[in-house]
Amino acid sequence: MQKKNSLKEQLDAINEYERQPIPKNKLKSWGSFIGIYAGEHTAGTEFVLGPLFVAHGASAMDLVTGLLVGNILAVLSWAFFTGKISVKTRLTLYYQLEKIAGSKFSLVYNLVNAGLFCFLAGAMIAVSATAVGIPFNIAMPTLTDILPNSLGWVVTVFAIGAITTVVAMFGFNQVSKFANIAAPWMIMIFIAAAVGVLPRLGINSLADFWPVAESKIWTGIPLEGQSKFTFWHVMFFAWFCNMAMHIGMADMSLLRYAKKWQYGFSSASGVFLGHYIAWIASGILYSLFLIESNNSLTFAPGPIAYEAAGIAGAICVVIAGWTTANPTLYRAGLAIQSINPKWKTWKVTLFVGLITTIAACFPALVMRLLEFVALYGLILMPLGAVIFIDVYVLEKMGLKSNYAELRNSKFNPAVAITWAITLIVCVFLNIFGGIEIFFLGLPGWFIAVLVYVVSSKLIQKPLPTGIKSQSKPSTILSN
Repeated sequence: MQKKNSLKEQLDAINEYERQPIPKNKLKSWGSFIGIYAGEHTAGTEFVLGPLFVAHGASAMDLVTGLLVGNILAVLSWAFFTGKISVKTRLTLYYQLEKIAGSKFSLVYNLVNAGLFCFLAGAMIAVSATAVGIPFNIAMPTLTDILPNSLGWVVTVFAIGAITTVVAMFGFNQVSKFANIAAPWMIMIFIAAAVGVLPRLGINSLADFWPVAESKIWTGIPLEGQSKFTFWHVMFFAWFCNMAMHIGMADMSLLRYAKKWQYGFSSASGVFLGHYIAWIASGILYSLFLIESNNSLTFAPGPIAYEAAGIAGAICVVIAGWTTANPTLYRAGLAIQSINPKWKTWKVTLFVGLITTIAACFPALVMRLLEFVALYGLILMPLGAVIFIDVYVLEKMGLKSNYAELRNSKFNPAVAITWAITLIVCVFLNIFGGIEIFFLGLPGWFIAVLVYVVSSKLIQKPLPTGIKSQSKPSTILSN
């Protein structure tokens, strides 16, 4: 057999099992998921989100306790929601949703899903670019920037975007390997940088830490123009900042490779290293930056890390951006590829990478990351509720799972009604009820469950004679 030498032949040979269960011999061990979660969530976002808690005036006690409770809830959501369903179906979110909702609805959802993932990956490419631009004295974004502020910024973003896209094009295996290599080093840099600057904040012993934390780092006083964050903001954000991944079921695309559903608990490696330690560490770095620069508007992760840890800090920002952007681009590629199974996933990922890189040129993605992360999770959350109820509940109520597939239909109105009503009610609660976007995920999930059950009861019709339910767990292929 002729050896595959060309890059195109290697890419064409990659099989991501987009429309079939994962073969048993392709399942991954704990290590793959611990690495990929640690890499993805100890990453570029941490250099942005940690400082934003400082900017929004979270107090030290609210931050520490809110992150603890919120991250525990996030890990439980990954394990008991996404992990269980991923192992039960062995399918991507996109193909599972197509079986439930039909190809016409899935087309709309996948485009929205891919677009949101592109913006998130773009924010991470921008984070990396803030570090790469340091030696070239490129003008860095501020909290008020929306548009690109220099040609150098655009060129830097495109260089980072090209590297990120190439890694994602090679599929799950390369994304996982990249994360496993990068994750251990990154968390060490986060911790070392934060510890290294403590004396500059007046912390010379363990006893000094808490008083200084309350008076200089997380003071409870927001910066000018920023809203005030409480314990509840911190807790719900920690829980729902990855809402699209866990209760929104996007991580079915990753956890379908897991041997057991309990591998969903491996998300703890990411959230407690990244969304706990790294957020605290980057908050410390940003508070020192504010004190020493006397400029509350400058907000560029690269220079902040460079001031604290030198070249190692700047390199950490670059790698951190990549390890978040890589799996996010991978998910976006799968979302678009599911529209037309004949498309090669690597070609789709290349296209998605271009769109993502263009989006990364706009600093507003980074400056409004807290709100964007909450928004994209809220938009995708109702379909996660639909999948959960469809897999576990409908048949117990005498209804049919995978209704679109069973009826050979391209559109299941119950799913569209659920998505629309849930988002409309959430907007109403936000505008007229005064409920901030960070808190809408919890009531929104229960609204989606109720609407989907009721609409399915009203819409589902008896199947033609001879057609039986096909909603049993998918068989894992042997090879």
